[in-house]
Amino acid sequence: MTNSVPWQERLSTGTEAVQDDVIGWYQATRAGRAYVPTMIWGTLQTEAYATVILGQVVSFLGVPDDVPSGVAKRMERQQVLYDGEHHYDVILGEQALYTNVGGPEVMQAQVVRLLRDIDLPSVTLGILPATAQVDMFPVHAFNIYGQADRAHVELVSSALDITEQSELDLYQKAFDLLREGAAYGDAAKDLLRKARSFWTSAPHQTGG
Repeated sequence: MTNSVPWQERLSTGTEAVQDDVIGWYQATRAGRAYVPTMIWGTLQTEAYATVILGQVVSFLGVPDDVPSGVAKRMERQQVLYDGEHHYDVILGEQALYTNVGGPEVMQAQVVRLLRDIDLPSVTLGILPATAQVDMFPVHAFNIYGQADRAHVELVSSALDITEQSELDLYQKAFDLLREGAAYGDAAKDLLRKARSFWTSAPHQTGG
């Protein structure tokens, strides 16, 4: 079964309520997997990065502007990284380290955050190199909650929640193939340090 809810309907009262729902999802599921090819996974975002992202969502969709409240909730959800009860297997595309969200200062701080948190016991963080050969055609971002109980996909106009087992099996298969091509440990840290150096030396002006 696939359930689709338009973003403009889901965000009709602003971003805070949706972020509150996400907190509930994370608290209720002890484990999760995420593949995010072009931006930073929400639970590892800095406050500044999240502020830019949610601001863009509000502007694009024309929904009520409660960005500070939405960001506060996104920061609250990150407590699952430190409670000792959750674990997340996350793959970021190398492009996520270079997609300009908020300009060099925001990006440099975001990459530093990833370098700090990559050794958290609650996170297995892989970086999929841009040149990695993967036995999987390019796919969109997705999250898998629990023991493959539900997959969540965010599109431009709506969000999809997938619970049909045959579809969930395909998402798990895709994640496993992407994981085979990802860099972990010191290799992932090298990619993060390379991105940190890029943003440290970039002109400090907000990206357009």
